[in-house]
Amino acid sequence: MQVIDARSSTLIGRSLLTLAGVTLGAVLVLVEVGFLLVVALGLIPMVAVPRSRRAVIGWTHRCARQLATLEQRRLARFHAVHDLGPYGDRQAFSYLARRWPVGFLGGLVLLLLVFGLVVAGSMLSAWIFGGTWGFIEEDGGAVSTETIAVAALPGLVLLYLNVMGIAGVSQLDVALARRHLTPSAEDVLARRVSELTLSRAEVVQVVNDERRRIERDLHDGVQQRLVALGLLLSRARRSRDPGRAADLVRQAHEESEQALADLRDVAWRVYPTVLDQLGLRDVVAVLAERSSIPVTLTYDLPTRPPAAVETAVYFVISEALTNATKHSRAQRIRISVQAAVPAVAVGVTPASEPASVVVTVTDDGRGGADPSGRGLTGLAGRVAAYDGTFTIDSPPGGPTTIRAELPCE
Repeated sequence: MQVIDARSSTLIGRSLLTLAGVTLGAVLVLVEVGFLLVVALGLIPMVAVPRSRRAVIGWTHRCARQLATLEQRRLARFHAVHDLGPYGDRQAFSYLARRWPVGFLGGLVLLLLVFGLVVAGSMLSAWIFGGTWGFIEEDGGAVSTETIAVAALPGLVLLYLNVMGIAGVSQLDVALARRHLTPSAEDVLARRVSELTLSRAEVVQVVNDERRRIERDLHDGVQQRLVALGLLLSRARRSRDPGRAADLVRQAHEESEQALADLRDVAWRVYPTVLDQLGLRDVVAVLAERSSIPVTLTYDLPTRPPAAVETAVYFVISEALTNATKHSRAQRIRISVQAAVPAVAVGVTPASEPASVVVTVTDDGRGGADPSGRGLTGLAGRVAAYDGTFTIDSPPGGPTTIRAELPCE
């Protein structure tokens, strides 16, 4: 029963939104027709004064884009159409030039609905309160129960046809907008090529930065400890005091363990091999345990994502923790790894595989993180290489929130 009530309320809500969208579209079409008439009058100065051609076309395109933007917001708000754009000025004008019949049709259907409701309301009022109704006779007459019974069936049929007409106008409106306010295949291909070119350049930059960082870590960390290890062993060989030699060997052993630990850290920063063995959950838990700032971890993935996605998520969390430790002065960090499941229709079984993985790292530090910094820029490039989205919200005073969404497909 609760499920039926929820579906009924959802249906009613969608119907009201559709009705409001068609009504607003009928109002906007008056503005759009006025704009088209002004544009038609603008052809006169273009013919009389050829120099005004550029100014008239520029004004026409600006107004067309603004009106198309209003239509885009209306369709998104009332008809749940969120896949429009980007589109050019000519596409916007072409859409407005073709939309006015649909807008006028919606206005006509709404007028018929209002007229039918007014007629039905006056008849019911006359029948309930015993008044007269002017459409029965010339001077008005009483409305009987038989009259209501005879008029009820065709009235309901006309109401049904009117409601279907509103739904049809809504579908026509959406189809027309998607036909003219979405980029063409050539535009999509060109934008995709541009994105891939930029992503490739960012990946190359990330790889170069990672290589330089690994070289720096090996030179400043592991290499220095190996040099110290060699010096200790050399001193132990030259020492004639057995006790002193044993102490130097002990120090050399400790230095070798520390060098091994540093080398293991460098290997973890390159790629954690245990990610393939243990999975993302355990590796992220290790990162949280090794952090010098207390970390609260929320992990909610029903299944293991693809290996490439796991690697990207690992590096996002690792770099975010490193930045927070170095610069944020935070007292606590919250990490969230969750699945974004695509929306499905009512009655359809949802997919078991997540559509994407959403990673959020939030610290309560001082904020003011620079998105153009080397570390965050590298993260953005790494996420972009997987067709993901990367956002940073770090107002002065904090908190800082780093969010990455990586598709699993």
